[in-house]
Amino acid sequence: MMEYREILEIPPYSMDKKEKELYLTTYLSDLTKYHYVNCREYQKILDAVGFDVEEIDTYRNIPFLPVRLFKEYDLKSISEEEIRKTMTSSGTSGQKVSRIYLDKETAANQTKTLTKIVSSYIGKQRLPMIILDTSALLKDRAAFSARGAGILGFSIFARDKLYALNEAMELDIEGIKQFLEEHKGEKIFLFGFTFMIWQYFYQELIRTGFRPDLSNGILIHGGGWKKLLSEAVSPEQFKEELKSVCGIKQVYDYYGMVEQTGTIYMECECGYLHTSVFSDVIIRRASDFSIAEEGEEGLIEVVSVLPKSYPGHVLLTEDCGVIFGEDTCSCGRKGKYFKVKGRIKNAEIRGCSDTYAAKFS
Repeated sequence: MMEYREILEIPPYSMDKKEKELYLTTYLSDLTKYHYVNCREYQKILDAVGFDVEEIDTYRNIPFLPVRLFKEYDLKSISEEEIRKTMTSSGTSGQKVSRIYLDKETAANQTKTLTKIVSSYIGKQRLPMIILDTSALLKDRAAFSARGAGILGFSIFARDKLYALNEAMELDIEGIKQFLEEHKGEKIFLFGFTFMIWQYFYQELIRTGFRPDLSNGILIHGGGWKKLLSEAVSPEQFKEELKSVCGIKQVYDYYGMVEQTGTIYMECECGYLHTSVFSDVIIRRASDFSIAEEGEEGLIEVVSVLPKSYPGHVLLTEDCGVIFGEDTCSCGRKGKYFKVKGRIKNAEIRGCSDTYAAKFS
């Protein structure tokens, strides 16, 4: 298998279609064989569908695992002694959650990959950071949710950080004022989950009349849009409203999931999500799981080179999306560019911020 340090030498949006096809097929073929040998449950699944791991001609033919399998089974390719961290997906009360087991190597590679992708947007220097959430989420570091993991993961970009909400989920206006005064004239990095930002930051700014100057800020946000769309808030309105109350102009959404932590799909300036050299998306028709055409809506399959401690390298999500092109986005980044259109009918509420919204709506 290609050494991961070799992969990290590749700029995240530099590989064209032909080169990426060869690289992903080679790496994911090796990863499939590795999991087949080291995860008995994965081996049973591939045997059940009659898949020969020695006959992989393209990564697009590697059988996908439905992401929901991680709610039903403990799927891992490492021993109990090698587990360093257990990640859980978001879930409302009564829902099962995915459990993802990480060893030291996989956890480190997730951090390295996230750093590579996000640094291409915010730069390589650590920045003063405002986390639009509460620190109460991080009390149990050994096993924490996708929301807590997201905060912890993005915190690596902070030189100094402030949690904008206290444990009662109240906006710390005085703390924000002081933080911005201390870092006057500096670029500010902000991170949070979509609904949390709207409910506990934007709406509180409206209610209180507080207008912090974040014109030099960069906001990265992710998580579910379901609650906001039900309130008729579009991604475009989300950006415009935030700009109106705090002056922030650089706002980037991202798509990701705990089952492939570290492999995120960042939004570009043109409003599209992008695959990096570490990942790809395939759109499949729900009728027969065949590969959809460009511009055709279907189920999103995500592939990632990161999951080595568990067989999560090829997953079928419960989200629908559309690919608009590859290597031709006006932003200049190579790779596929796409949009997420929503959840499949009857799928569980699952986005980090949607889960919180479901609990308190």
